[in-house]
Amino acid sequence: MGDWTRRVRLRHLEIVLALAESGNISQTAAALNMTQPGISRWLKELEDDIGLPLFERHARGLKPTSHGDALIAHARQLLNYIDLTRDDLDARKHNGSGIVRLGCSGATTTNTAPSAVAALTAELPQCRISVTEGTMDTLLEQLAQGRLDIVIGRSARRLLPEGIRHETIYMEPLHFISGPGHPLARAGRLEWAQLYRYRWLVWPPGTPIRQELETVLLQAQKSLPEDHIESNSANFNLNLLAQTDFISVASSRTARRWQHFGLIAVLDLPLPVLGSVSAFWREDSIKRTAVKRALESVRAAGWQTDGG
Repeated sequence: MGDWTRRVRLRHLEIVLALAESGNISQTAAALNMTQPGISRWLKELEDDIGLPLFERHARGLKPTSHGDALIAHARQLLNYIDLTRDDLDARKHNGSGIVRLGCSGATTTNTAPSAVAALTAELPQCRISVTEGTMDTLLEQLAQGRLDIVIGRSARRLLPEGIRHETIYMEPLHFISGPGHPLARAGRLEWAQLYRYRWLVWPPGTPIRQELETVLLQAQKSLPEDHIESNSANFNLNLLAQTDFISVASSRTARRWQHFGLIAVLDLPLPVLGSVSAFWREDSIKRTAVKRALESVRAAGWQTDGG
């Protein structure tokens, strides 16, 4: 049969991803303006060429096999690389310095990420920059798929995909916070019992800041209140704190920044934990000059000690 990859075209990769998304040959055919027999025949030929079953056929449609999942992941990554190549060269064609796609978690959007982008735009004013905010799980998945170049956010106990590198850029404490008019905001040094008089607003399980909070509670031999609320939206959290007597937690730089603008109050209960914020990048991306400069800007922003 020879090397089957020499017969694969970008259109074929798009078909594979469309089949994975819809799980239905007829829907895929309609979406791609193809015939259903044509897609069925092509898929069978591809599986014969590779020598592995890629999809299980069921009455309700298709389901990728483990081999199909591997092909889908590679196809998605290859198409993302093609998109990056197009955008990067297009930016250079217009006297630019290339493109940098930065992902940042909510903990870094108040200080570190803006500082890094400001420094990069000053150094490379023609660089095209896109910034995506999200949870670390989502951002790291996009990084692995080739849709992002650098991710900055709170570190956590997780396995990283092959080819992903990371380093800690700073450490910071965790704070309990409240709305600026909360009774505890004017109470001075607090005891744990005072916190339990109010409902808690916390980040979802598995998020780095939740893991840090759970570490604090374990050390203090405390537990989350049963009536706590979970939210992964910083904007929602700020608005709820402003309208209620809930209390929450935030990283130091974020908390101090919000406090500076009068959005929250930092409660006076020192917590014996330091969370780390890291930069993550793909080995192949760092070879591009703009991405290398961006990583240097991220590192410099992380070294800032204003705590804001």
